Amino acid sequence: MQPIVKVMKSESEIMATFSTFKQLRPHLTEDKFLGKIRRLQENYGFNLVAIIENDEVKAAAGYRITESLAWGNYFYVDDLITDESSRRKGYAKILWDWLIRQAKENDCEQFHLDSGVHRHDAHRFYLKGGLDITCHHFQMSL
Repeated sequence: MQPIVKVMKSESEIMATFSTFKQLRPHLTEDKFLGKIRRLQENYGFNLVAIIENDEVKAAAGYRITESLAWGNYFYVDDLITDESSRRKGYAKILWDWLIRQAKENDCEQFHLDSGVHRHDAHRFYLKGGLDITCHHFQMSL
């Protein structure tokens, strides 16, 4: 069976992505995951997609289309993760290409994501995928 990109909307579809997202975001808890996704969808236009093959989530992404003075209409990838057992099999590339198409189809002027400084494999993938490192992101915990 060929892998497909599926927009995950129902409760069961969203929850099927939890174990994959947990690999990227270890602070997430299963009991609060659905509520958090629903709030992000309602308040920020968050979209959740996954690569499905043989009824299993192989990779997942969360994104939103938004606008700012600095970047105009832009596509922001909040999360992009391939399940640990499915890495180096082309799933990330399938999802990446789908995300880029969505950005273009939605007339986005730019495509953005942030990545932790320690994620060197991800950085190589993003650079190979056409992204440039264009800024530093600063933060502080409150």
